[in-house]
Amino acid sequence: MAAYVVRRLLLMIPTLLGILLLNFIIVQAAPGGPIDQMLARFEGFSSQASTRMEGGGGDVAASGDSRGARGVPEHLIVELEQQFGFDKPAHERFLGMLANYATFDFGESFFRDEKVITLMLDRLPVSISLGLWTTLVVYLVSIPLGIRKALHHGSRFDVWSSGLVIVGYAIPGFLFAILLIVLFAGGSYWDVFPLRGLTSPDFDELSTRGKVKDYLWHITLPVIASAIGSFATLTMLTKNSFLDEIHKQYVLTARAKGASDRRVLYGHVFRNAMLIIIAGLPAALVGIFFTGSLLIEVIFSLNGLGLLGFEAVMQRDYPVIFGTLYLYTLIGLVLKLISDLTYVWVDPRIDFETRES
Repeated sequence: MAAYVVRRLLLMIPTLLGILLLNFIIVQAAPGGPIDQMLARFEGFSSQASTRMEGGGGDVAASGDSRGARGVPEHLIVELEQQFGFDKPAHERFLGMLANYATFDFGESFFRDEKVITLMLDRLPVSISLGLWTTLVVYLVSIPLGIRKALHHGSRFDVWSSGLVIVGYAIPGFLFAILLIVLFAGGSYWDVFPLRGLTSPDFDELSTRGKVKDYLWHITLPVIASAIGSFATLTMLTKNSFLDEIHKQYVLTARAKGASDRRVLYGHVFRNAMLIIIAGLPAALVGIFFTGSLLIEVIFSLNGLGLLGFEAVMQRDYPVIFGTLYLYTLIGLVLKLISDLTYVWVDPRIDFETRES
């Protein structure tokens, strides 16, 4: 197993390189780079200044002598290219980025005047908080529900519960989030939960009990909106896994020996049926932490990694884009390895080294 882990760790290197290279090419080819973004700001400021001067009766803007009227000076463009590193060829910038990323040096943001690692560490607790609570709620609801559906397969309970989880799966998370805001966050009906942020402005002045209550009060709607679409997959996966195990020969043998249904379910079926569910937990964490939380963070104004990456893409903040991409990819690859090792931990009969050979 140690050799398998070492091979998987070594394979992460070319995988990271390939993903970064592909996204580097795509981002570089996209129009409206960081220099264009900065020049647009300068031209906007100059246009506003010219408008004010023209409204005040001055003749500078009318004569076209101002720099705003003539456009941005060429030397300023050269300085911006040097500042952002665009005076170097693309391959040199990419290789330099890889060398820095090997030591987790993601550079500084183009527009925030902060190190990228500092920005990510500041936003990471929000995404982790939202992801952990969402995962906890999904598993606490879906696994018992899936087991009961398997035990009552074909019953009325099985039919209407399947309908509910499928409807929840069909509703996009962001749409359900808007519905929750309208209903419970002072939209048109009840003002029960806060609309923005993860804590109240006076959070630091609250007692420990008050801080816990305030935090849970704020996180309720985002967690519900994030979890609503995840119930169906895990519930049906749990149900089908248990149905498959319940009809196997060892279950019939255990029942023939006089074992109770509870003993058969939790002593024999549960471990085997939970194999695929437990092994899928790392992948579920990646999806909930980073992919599924983007729109939820935007709607509820939660300063997490999803919102940070979205803002970076809109601003063409390349260091933040590639820094968050590198972090997402690395965590995803590590969790995938943990997922495979979890298979072996749950079922020692699985041997990845034998399969590879």
